[in-house]
This record gives sequence, structure tokens and C-alpha cells, in this order.
Amino acid sequence: MVTARLARPIALAAALLVLAGCSAQPTTGPTSSGAGTPSSTVPAVSTCVADPSAVVARTADLPTSALPGDLAATIDKTAQEAFAQTSAKGAVVAVQSPKGLFFTAYGVADPATGAPMTTDISQRVGSITKPFTGTLTMQLAAEGKLSLDDPISTYVDGVPRGDEVTIRMLADMTSSVTSYTKDEAWQKIFFSEPDRVWQPEELLKAGLSLKPQDFAPGTAFDYSNTNTILLGFVIEKVTGKSYQDVLAEKILTPLGLTHTIFPAGSAAFPDPHAQGFTLQGGHGTPENPANATNWNPSWGWTAGELISSAQDLLRFGRAEATGAGLMPAKAQIERLTSFREFNGPGNGGYGIGWGCQNGWVGHTGELPGYNTAMFYSTKDDTTIIAMVNSDIPSGDCPSDARTLTDNPTDLPCSSPATRIFQSLAAALGTPFAPQKK
Repeated sequence: MVTARLARPIALAAALLVLAGCSAQPTTGPTSSGAGTPSSTVPAVSTCVADPSAVVARTADLPTSALPGDLAATIDKTAQEAFAQTSAKGAVVAVQSPKGLFFTAYGVADPATGAPMTTDISQRVGSITKPFTGTLTMQLAAEGKLSLDDPISTYVDGVPRGDEVTIRMLADMTSSVTSYTKDEAWQKIFFSEPDRVWQPEELLKAGLSLKPQDFAPGTAFDYSNTNTILLGFVIEKVTGKSYQDVLAEKILTPLGLTHTIFPAGSAAFPDPHAQGFTLQGGHGTPENPANATNWNPSWGWTAGELISSAQDLLRFGRAEATGAGLMPAKAQIERLTSFREFNGPGNGGYGIGWGCQNGWVGHTGELPGYNTAMFYSTKDDTTIIAMVNSDIPSGDCPSDARTLTDNPTDLPCSSPATRIFQSLAAALGTPFAPQKK
């Protein structure tokens, strides 16, 4: 039997479970449901971001000077304590706010050689690819190239309930289209052939062959990598260009993201990069985890193939929240209010390719060997990036911990980047999980 993080569905807000595919992310949506939740219970406008207009008005660059000494010391102490509780051998932590920048690496990039972790490493960032794909989708909608309410059948044939499933439902994970990464037959192939190059058409075929989830499109949340693969096909059809060319044209070049790469099927990894370690798919042991550095990331395509750096994610994490350099203000406000809060106002939600909890917007990402968190506080204009070279959870974990990740409140069993991010968020005075009353 294949045991893997890829197999698990996500439950958001109540618990940070694995995002059935290439990421484990702190609450970015409502609890997964097979029964369906009436859409009438979902607020028309999300309350997670308190003042979208104020966020969109933040167009000036933040300072890159060092944070004040006392604040930097608090962040450093918190990051080191959280890192020490993780399974990772190395970490990069970046925090930027109106007060300045903190940017530090900890530990080693390669335990075999002792090479230190450095702030300029490149890393596979998994489902942080989804906010990039969501941004491209919103940009094309703002340009009138598509409508978020177009049915997917307009662009791709053979999608179950394709006349009912809209672009918006694919982007906010309410489509009912099942993730190909939940299929044990697919997992068996992936984990037995981690070097395999997957074609996007193969991923789509695998997802569309599965039975849809048991709810009407748009009425419940179910995290599915097939959704974001479908958005990739839409982007290519609408533009007539490859995804990587559209990404470069609309996001990477305008923002100057010179260390963000879409490898398009290649397992090549730019230097410097850390060695990444995993227990997924039955590989390795807790004492000797598997080195997944060169596993091919093509199985994630537009849902999880991206490589980036902490410096680039700092810039993108804030830009995707404010829209600066990416989106007209009206479209950005629509995105900031797109979170579907099925568990009620203030309990987190998932929107157009990203999530929100207590005013923090962003995503985490995971591919075997690597775990990354990228979140922006809409309350105080602060971005936090945590990158680590392990996806193995730690803490008070059950025996099958390789299949489990996070709890947003007390972190008894947590993926490494999540533990660091949430510790920093709390230390800075805006905890990721709302305070219990």
C-alpha cells in the first residue's frame, strides 16, 4: 500500500492536513466536505481581509534596510527555536515589513558535505505555483480574455460536469473535479518512477478519469491539483502560448523575478540549491530519509512545478496581495474578497489560487524533499517566507506521521516551514490562527 502525503485530502481552518498533491499549506480554505455545503451559506464578500482598498493602495516598495536590532533579535530567536523543532537540516527565513528586512539562513544545505544553507538558494516550491497560476488567470480575466464564470467546457472537453464547473470554481477549489494525486494507482507509478517525465495531458487524463466528488459544483470545498492543471490548459488556449512563456511575460519579467524558473519537465536544478529529504511513498526511514533532490517535478505542472528563491517570493508574495505591478485595483479587490469561507466568517477560506486566514494571504508548497511557506499579512504589510530542505513533519506525531501535517493552533504535528512561519507570525503579533475567545 502506498502511504504518502499525496494521498490525503485537505481540511482547512479546522486542521492543516496535507493538500492532496504537491503542497501542505496552512489554512487556506474551509473544511473539505463530501456531503456538500449550500452555497447560500457562503458570504458574498469574504471578511478575511478587513480592508481590501487599503491593501491595494500599498504601491510603494518596502525598505530593504535591516530591521531594528531588538525586532531582528526577536525574529532570529523565534526562527531558531522553531527550526530546532523541525526535521529540516537547513532553512531560509525572510521577513519584510515597513520597518525593514530580516533575511537569514540556518543549518546546512547538504548534510553529507556540511555545506551551509545560504539565503540565495533555489528551491522547488510545490503548490506555491498555484498563486502564480491564479494570478495569471485573474490577469487574463481583467484583460477580458476570459471570464471567471466561463464554464470549463468552453476550453477543455471531457471534464465531468463541465458545463457547470466554472473557471472560478477551479481556482477556488469548489469544482468537485477529483485530484489525480488522490488516485492510488497514479501514486504507485509516481513513487516507483520518481524520475519519470509527466506530460500535462497525462495528468489531465488521470484526473478526469476519476469519479467527481459527491457535491454539486460550487457548493463545497475539495482541494484538487487537477483544478490547477485545467487552469494551465485554459491559460495556454486563451493566449496561444506556453504556460512558461505567459508566466515570464506577465509575472516574472514585470516583477524582476530572476530566480524563479518553470522547468517545463526538466529535473535540472540551478545552483546553489539544497539537498531535499523525504519519507513520502515509503522511501527512506526516519533515521535515513530519502534524498529527493533530483526527483522530477513535472507531475505538478501548473499546480506545483515551480522553482524559486526566498528573495523572489518576498517580492511576489507582497505583489500578489497588493496587485502592484500585476493587476488593476478593481480586479485585485475582487481577488482579495474571493475567499470562500464555508466554515463561517473569520475561519479561513480559499480564493483565486490562494488562501486566507486571520488576514494572512498566501500559500505553502511541498514537493518531496522541500517545504515552503509564503504569506503576507494584509493587516500590517508584512511578508514572511520560510524555506526548508525537508517535508517530514515533526512534533507530537502519530506513527504514520509521513502522511500528516499541521494544526493551526498548537502545532502538535507540523510540517517544518509551517512551524517556522506560524511561530514568526505569532511573535510579530498577528497569529496565523485567530485568537480563541
